[in-house]
Amino acid sequence: MSSEPIRLVDKLATFSEHWKPRVVGAFNGHDLLVVKVKGEFVWHSHPDTDDFFMVLKGKLFITLRDGEVTLGPGEIFVVPTGVEHRPRADEEAELLLIERRGTPNTGDVKTAAPRREI
Repeated sequence: MSSEPIRLVDKLATFSEHWKPRVVGAFNGHDLLVVKVKGEFVWHSHPDTDDFFMVLKGKLFITLRDGEVTLGPGEIFVVPTGVEHRPRADEEAELLLIERRGTPNTGDVKTAAPRREI
């Protein structure tokens, strides 16, 4: 266990790919991830867990079947278990995600981005 803080800005500076989350830490069986996003992600849901989003930089839109949520820096939204959603960022945005360890980002292990630690 490190006694140093995790500097998210430094972690985000190590990569440029969009929609490829990076694990930066863990707690209580959950991964702490950072990700850069731009454009639309796929419609998906998570049948066994909620989906946590916190915008660090930029703006994120989360389209739900019955509406859309807009998030700016410092704002959090939790998509409830099983609810279909599609995140989108018109310009690059940076996010903090908290997910139960092993949760596929697309809701399906066959199409999910591999977990990468930085």
